[in-house]
Amino acid sequence: MIGWAFRQATIWGGVALLLFVVGNRLAPPSAPVSDPAAATQTPQPARGAMPNALVFRANPQGHVLVDAWVNGAPVRFLVDTGATMVVLTQKDAAAAGFGHDDLVYSMRTSTANGVARAAPIKLRELRVDQLLVPDVPAAVAENLNISLLGQSFLTRLDGYEMRDGVLTLNYW
Repeated sequence: MIGWAFRQATIWGGVALLLFVVGNRLAPPSAPVSDPAAATQTPQPARGAMPNALVFRANPQGHVLVDAWVNGAPVRFLVDTGATMVVLTQKDAAAAGFGHDDLVYSMRTSTANGVARAAPIKLRELRVDQLLVPDVPAAVAENLNISLLGQSFLTRLDGYEMRDGVLTLNYW
């Protein structure tokens, strides 16, 4: 059992590393800031406004699974705060409208199972309950058993917190 857990951790760590490297290459350059003081200020919500929150409980293994919709297609995600990007299985990508001919497996990573390939994509929309996030950078990975909800989605939120086996996603 420990060997299996170590192998899985190594595989997912390799995928996360790959997505981190590719995410940095795909990210558009930041726009120059004409007013440095404005760059350090964070927008304040309207007086009396309350943030929205979605709450998910971890399963007995400590994993948080989230049912969502990608481009209108249902997808079950494993929340992976260590993954740089959202990563879809080939099956989930096909359901979301990404055909085999649309995918260019130009990303590579080393895992415990050898070299893994992934194809960069952009999701038109990713929806979790009433929260809809447009234009999410993602990838489609070969030999992935479950899609991963990573930082390319999570960083678009106002914040998230994992405490006592409960994941809270905050957004305005």
